[in-house]
Amino acid sequence: MISRVPVATLLALCTISVCLAQPPVPQPVDSDEASPVIPVSPLNENRIFGVIPDYQTVTDTGSGVKPLTPGQKWSLALKETVDPFNVINAAMGAAFSQRGNQTPKYGEGGDAYGRRFGAALADFGTQNFFSAGLLAVVLHQDPRYYRKGPGTSVVKRAVYSVSRLVIARQDSGAQAFNTSGIGGMMMGIAASNLYYPAASRRGSVMMCRISTSLTGGIMGNLMSEFWPDIQKKFFHKHSN
Repeated sequence: MISRVPVATLLALCTISVCLAQPPVPQPVDSDEASPVIPVSPLNENRIFGVIPDYQTVTDTGSGVKPLTPGQKWSLALKETVDPFNVINAAMGAAFSQRGNQTPKYGEGGDAYGRRFGAALADFGTQNFFSAGLLAVVLHQDPRYYRKGPGTSVVKRAVYSVSRLVIARQDSGAQAFNTSGIGGMMMGIAASNLYYPAASRRGSVMMCRISTSLTGGIMGNLMSEFWPDIQKKFFHKHSN
């Protein structure tokens, strides 16, 4: 998967600084009545800064949010993979790795760039296939990120965002270890050994890719958590 860490880090830092200036919103009062099922759209069509897809974020996190069907999970995996922003991101990542023949080491020239671009798409696609598709369906886990939203401190929200890297929501609503997310990432990276050149299949390279994927996941969660606050403050818009 191509890392978006530089952009994500900048957005995360800007977001947290903005939210620190906002007063906390009072917690809602608990009700003894059962919460009705909320007919929410399964995919979030809002885009961060109008360009970065945020399909996997649930902004209305009431207890009645419906789980995704197996078909919707596969649709989410495909939609993430073929989104124009992610395709362009793969093309840019391939261009950066072309300089100095960085990983994956396909060499230089037009043919090498084509292979890098294809590998970047495959990296992102296989991780989506395993995480949001196969493992999410088999293990009955929800691949989406459930936003905590205003009502608690920025620090608690940031800690929550980071924790979602290892904690997933089951289709039943219970919490569990994020086997689909972590396992899907590992399986996707392992699958890259089928098309990466030998020089890019070393253990140290694999560990670096794992670290990059984990960092990118954390930064992505932080963007999804805090972007609506920035959107509301600076653009006077509310997320759907």
